[in-house]
Parts: sequence; C-alpha cells; structure tokens
Amino acid sequence: MKKQVSLFFLAAAIFGVAPAVAATNSGTYGASSADLTGAPATRARTSVNYEKYETRSSSKTYTTKDSDKNLYYSQPSSRSSAYNNMGTTRTESSRTTRSESSRTSAKRKYYLAHPFFQPLEGKVGSVTDLSYASSSYNVALTPLAGFTISDDDAKWDMKRFSVKEDLSYGITDRLAVVGMLQYDSSTYTMDWSTAPDDTMKDSGINLYGLGLQWRFTDSAEWIATLSGYFQHQTDIANTFIADLKAGYKVNTSTFYGLLRGWLVDFEGNSYGNGIDDGNGTAIFIAYDTDVSTAFYVEGGLGVFTVLGEDWTLNLEAVFGNYDWHNQASLKGAIGWQPGESFALNLYAKTAIYDSADGQDLGFWWLDPSLPDWEHRGTAHISNYAEWTIGAQAILYF
Repeated sequence: MKKQVSLFFLAAAIFGVAPAVAATNSGTYGASSADLTGAPATRARTSVNYEKYETRSSSKTYTTKDSDKNLYYSQPSSRSSAYNNMGTTRTESSRTTRSESSRTSAKRKYYLAHPFFQPLEGKVGSVTDLSYASSSYNVALTPLAGFTISDDDAKWDMKRFSVKEDLSYGITDRLAVVGMLQYDSSTYTMDWSTAPDDTMKDSGINLYGLGLQWRFTDSAEWIATLSGYFQHQTDIANTFIADLKAGYKVNTSTFYGLLRGWLVDFEGNSYGNGIDDGNGTAIFIAYDTDVSTAFYVEGGLGVFTVLGEDWTLNLEAVFGNYDWHNQASLKGAIGWQPGESFALNLYAKTAIYDSADGQDLGFWWLDPSLPDWEHRGTAHISNYAEWTIGAQAILYF
C-alpha cells in the first residue's frame, strides 16, 4: 500500500459524498453544494394603485380591490417563454374599460435559489457558500493474529468549515460557463476509549474546478439542464462530474428529478481516512485499496416552491451509490430574495441511512520501525452520522 498520509483527508470528500457543485449548492461535489445550475422561476410584477392602474404604452385601465395594492401576473419574456413558473394570481372584482394598443412589458423576477438557475447571456451569477459539516462513526478494531493494539475502540470524527465560490457567466441564454474555488478548514479526531486522543488539522484551498451548464429544454411546463464539470482536490483526486436535471412546473412550484455521476481519478492507490499522532505513528482505515479510480452515482427527487414574493422553499431527497457504500439523504433550504440581484439561502442536509453501518473495513498501521504501511486487521463501522448546515449569498448582475 502506497505511503500517502494526505489521503487521510478524504474523509469528508469521499465518506458520504455530498455534491459540491451544488450543491450543493449542497455542498461537496456538486451542488453544492446551491448551485448555479438551471433556470429561474419567474414572477412578473407591476405596481398598481388601489383604485386604478394605467399603462404608458397602452390605453388599458383596470380598477381593482387588490388588498396588497399590487398586480401580479405571469408574462413570458421575448427572450424565453420558459419563465412563467408563477401562474396567475391576479383577482379583479370589476373591470371597467379595456382598449389595448400594445401589451405592457413585465418585469421578471429571477429566483436565484432555484435549482435550475443559471445566468442569461452576458449576465454573471455568484454563489458564495459558507458551510459547517460533521461526519463521524464508531470503529471497533480487530487485529490479525500476531498483532496487538493497546486500544481497540474509538470514535472517528471530522468537523469542517468551508467557503466555496461558484462564479458563472452566461455565454447564451441557454449555455453558461462556471468556475469554482473552495477553502476548507478541517479537524480530524480519533477519540480512543482509553488511550489519549489523536487530532489532526488541515486548511487551505483544497478544491478548484471548471464546468459548462446547458439548459436544453425550457417551455411553459418543462425545464431540463445537462451540466459537466471538472474538479481537482489537492493531493487527492481529479474528478469528472455529469449532472442531469428535469423539472415540471405547476403554478408556483417546480417538481424535478436529478441524476449525477462522478468519475474519480485518485492520485494514490488507496482511499479512506485515518490519523497521525505527530510522531510518525499512524492508523489508516481503508475504504478500498489497490484502486486508481472509482465511480459514484446518485439520483433524487425535489420540489422548489415560491412561498411569497420574497420567500422560497426547496426540499430534496437523494439516494446514491458511492463505490464502497450507499447513502440516503434529505436536504431542505429556505431562500429570501428581497430584490432582483441578491438572495440569501439557508440550508441543512443530513444522512438518514448509510450502508457503512455494520461494514468491516481493513485498517493499516505505520510507525517509525516499518518501511511502509502494514495491514493489521479489520475495523468494524457503526453509528455513522453525517450532517451539513450552510448559508449561500447569491448575486446576479
């Protein structure tokens, strides 16, 4: 087994993979970790007086008893008819006269937290994602015959603070290019039941990437995107990601499905996580050994809905196969968008099932007396837990 302590830091990147292009916007590999993927839902808005509304471009006149003193309606733009996701909410108790010489131009509202959002031609989208993530499990070590270990029971724990920037530019109304950069500050702990705990820290710019987003279907009812990304994780792997999403619009909501795939090309020949005591002694729990590549795939269902003019809700359920284990997760996000160019999105994600529980992995040992890593036994995994909370500041200009 190749001696490569940097692979310890794969704990967050591989164990319970969470997309960073995301999303997600959730966060790792896709999105994101949020996301700049997709097209916005739209709400057209024109202000009206309580009793009378007159346009400068036509002679139409309405009287209304709209208690909010605002007239909301959907009107497709000449650039794209896809954005009338909001439905018509205008109510009128009476209409006096209507003689229309030209149709009034409506202002569209882009919901920047929409899972299908991407900038139109010549526009720029920025998603700054701040997140705090935790991943942990209990491990019971069983040495091979002829080996002993002073403490065979521990809890592995990872805490990570990340700042990720996704910056996208609309080449056309349907095609956008996106670049990404991520800074991580992580703490890894092996909490032994009787022996002194071991702790490691790591920080720095650990991820960067580039991708394309293509909104290939965009109608009054349907919307779909296909995206591809390249990401590099420092000292770990190069990753190629494909992301397909399709949604159906119903009034103020978009119901969608997603399918993502990752091809991971490791820089080493094994991956997993572990800890170094700082004196040359280390333990490594291997997810897989003698491997150069891995493939992950996940699919899920979600809904994005507009709760009010400035408030949105996004719920998503995902099930994925990540090479050595499967995981099911739930994610929820509340968005606040007071204007056309800024939104704040608060999200949380948690694993509700992971097949890592009950698995027996191999553990490897290294100390100053050994020339390289040595296989010492099995590590039984239990009580796996993973969650992420975060906030996204989204700009559109």
